[in-house]
Amino acid sequence: MRAGASQVLVLRGEAGVGKTALLNYLTSRLPPGWRLARAAGVESELELPFSGLHQLCWPMLDHLDRLPGPQRDALATAFGMHVGPPPDRFVVGLAVLSLLADVAEEQPLMCVIDDAQWFDPISAQTLGFVARRQLADPVGLVFAIRGEHADSELTRQPTMDVRGLGDADAHALLGSVLTGDIDHRVRETIVAETRGNPLALLELPRGLSAAELSFGFGLADAVPLETHLEQGFSQRLSALPGSTRLFLLAAALEPVGDLRLLRRAIERLGVDTAAATPAVRAGLIELSARVRFRHPLVRSAVARGAEASDLRAVHLALAEETDPELDPDRRAWHRAHAASGPDEEIALELERSAERAQARGGLAAQAAFLERAIELTYDPARRPARILAAARARHQSGSSEAALALLADLETAPLDGPTRAAVEVLRAQIAFFSSRGRDAPPLLLSAARRMEAFDEAAARDIYLDALAAGLMIGRLAEDVGPADVARAARAAPPSTERPADLLLDGLASLMTDGYAAGVRPLRRALNAWRADEVPVADALRWLWLATHAAHDVWDDESWEVFCTRHLRLARQAGALAVLPIALSSRMGLHFLAGEFAAAAALVNEVSTVDEIMGSQLPAYGAVALAAWQGQPEVLFGLAQSCSAEAAARGEGMGITIVDYSSAVLHNGLGQYQEALRAAERGAGYPAELGFATWSLVECVEAAARTGQPARAADALDRLMRTTTASGTDWALGIEARCRAQVSPRHVAEGYYAEAVERLSRTRMRVEHARAELLYGEWLRRENRRREARSHLRSAYSLLTDMGAEAFAERARRELVATGETLRRRTVEARESFTAQEAQIARLAAEGRTNPEIGAELFLSPRTVEWHLHKVFAKLGIDSRRELAGSLLNA
Repeated sequence: MRAGASQVLVLRGEAGVGKTALLNYLTSRLPPGWRLARAAGVESELELPFSGLHQLCWPMLDHLDRLPGPQRDALATAFGMHVGPPPDRFVVGLAVLSLLADVAEEQPLMCVIDDAQWFDPISAQTLGFVARRQLADPVGLVFAIRGEHADSELTRQPTMDVRGLGDADAHALLGSVLTGDIDHRVRETIVAETRGNPLALLELPRGLSAAELSFGFGLADAVPLETHLEQGFSQRLSALPGSTRLFLLAAALEPVGDLRLLRRAIERLGVDTAAATPAVRAGLIELSARVRFRHPLVRSAVARGAEASDLRAVHLALAEETDPELDPDRRAWHRAHAASGPDEEIALELERSAERAQARGGLAAQAAFLERAIELTYDPARRPARILAAARARHQSGSSEAALALLADLETAPLDGPTRAAVEVLRAQIAFFSSRGRDAPPLLLSAARRMEAFDEAAARDIYLDALAAGLMIGRLAEDVGPADVARAARAAPPSTERPADLLLDGLASLMTDGYAAGVRPLRRALNAWRADEVPVADALRWLWLATHAAHDVWDDESWEVFCTRHLRLARQAGALAVLPIALSSRMGLHFLAGEFAAAAALVNEVSTVDEIMGSQLPAYGAVALAAWQGQPEVLFGLAQSCSAEAAARGEGMGITIVDYSSAVLHNGLGQYQEALRAAERGAGYPAELGFATWSLVECVEAAARTGQPARAADALDRLMRTTTASGTDWALGIEARCRAQVSPRHVAEGYYAEAVERLSRTRMRVEHARAELLYGEWLRRENRRREARSHLRSAYSLLTDMGAEAFAERARRELVATGETLRRRTVEARESFTAQEAQIARLAAEGRTNPEIGAELFLSPRTVEWHLHKVFAKLGIDSRRELAGSLLNA
């Protein structure tokens, strides 16, 4: 921190072990000039989105206007400062990162967060993201968290375990609170059972009489430490006057700590503010600018020990004193807990709160409001819609099991047709995003058929979702595969000219009528999708499928248009659920274009998104990168686990990606038998299209090089059913390259020349380079060494510049075999860059500013500058002006 870099520390330990005391020690010894921001988690606020984040950031919101517009708007909407489109936690996380960095520009900043385990999920995820992305800013983040919360967002941060006192110190502390002599064996028992926990040593004797302490009878009941502490607090609470306990209950149920609101509420209950005095004297609560309990267990002891009638009365008083304009959601929450039975007015208010929670990105809170509304619903006709909405929110927030539990209540309910269809769609979506993903196509088909009677356009959208699910599941489909979905879609109501309808028709035709018949309608659909008139919601939902269709018909131009647009929209919207597949589509084009540095940057970005989402996606991009870069150790280390994860997720296409990547690697290494086995596995499920089709290309090369012409010819015949019908330069160039490898010598050369010429006109530079390599190898085997050198030099130069090391080594060996002396080429500066440095250098060379780069890569501007200085040092330059030229020469 003193050197200007950020630091993160997590204090982990059981309740009462001294984490808060350490935080207080830290804040009391901050150097002059430091700014302090504090927050503490409150268990009752777990369902209110952004409440913890707001508590930490609100003193810094005078810097809000200095953030980039999208970040400023996202944070303001999240904090309820204005109404806007739902902000994604990705954008909010970047906004908080920028806010802290901006504050730290003026003075070093220390953020202290106590009881982080009680932060609402979105706040916890956001701060976990910020902690992982802090690097070069003078910002300290210190968290205190209960030891049992091992699955926290902070598990990968530097952690210090806070343990109990040693025996000598524990005995000394215990002696400070004992009022008389007790048996030394009882002392030993107390120290041992509290494990030196300071709060337990201080509180335990207060709950026992002198006789119980003297002889140890009060220790007979073995209970967990946290329960024991809470029981101790409960006993101390029972000795307080009733009015004081009511004051404490109001304070416990008003988690913001607003002292003015609390005073108004207790006055409404007929309690004087002086009622707090005994609790303050007892050290249970502090009253200053805000209300603060001595320990979270005091708050929980107060709430759990209260009578139901008192709970309702206090919630009602808090509701009446909460401003309905400034804080309508907490008011609705209090009213809901004050209700003693069904109340439609409150249920409607909770529904409005749920809508606001959704608009602020708080899906878990939306579900919580709706679930309470369900409990208060008297009219059975209103229940299904509320249950369905709550289940949808639970699923979208990542709680699919909770969503299924809610849907179970609708199994025997009398539902109308649209609602029943909507329930089926949600079940299918849950199935698709869980380990039972292969159940999605039949469930979606059933829902689409049911929806046809009520909304034909919605039904066709569901058919398209089913087709997308079928393609993703691919070889792992059980009862219903992509072709089954396609046949059902062909029998659906007639389509309109919507791009989504055209895409459904084109894909269905390709799968049912055959490739040649389906190319034309699918191209018509792609032309519609290339227009900018596609609604953003549709683009986010199906552009990945349009991208898939583009490379299925060998249309590299549309592929680039679609994946570039999809990635831009996903980033702009902060659509984390969509962003990984948009990144994957874009990196696939980078691989075939030979742009491995750009692909590696996107692989790194997928990992970043994975961190933000707290998920673990199969490493498809890393597998493909290792294949094209010729790194067998990396690929072999990832392939088995990646295939297993794909199988567990129900993603047959993922297994095909691994097989195809393995075939590419083995062909690059000249291990043709292994390549043939992997390629035939990858090509074994042609209904998946895409990677299954490209596996045929690898199969032709591997079979031809192992002297198995029949297997090569069979793969070529299957490949030509797509390439000939497509007719693009990419398709016909690949076809010519494959035909050359199985043709007699008197016609092979013409095919090689055609392949080189056609592929040079496409974006697929790696395929062009491989055509040059194969042509040069063939010429060398024909003993035409001088002609071979020209093509082999071109291949070697292209492949080395790309970083396709295995294929480049093949070209080098062939050149040496022609008699040419050659050293292995390396690009030292490029090889010394990390993936993130390479990405930042590329964006800076394109003219992006540090804030613009930071917004795209989830970094603060200062961290971008820190990386750029490392890039400058590696390139031996001093400024951004020299960057573009240096990268070109690297």
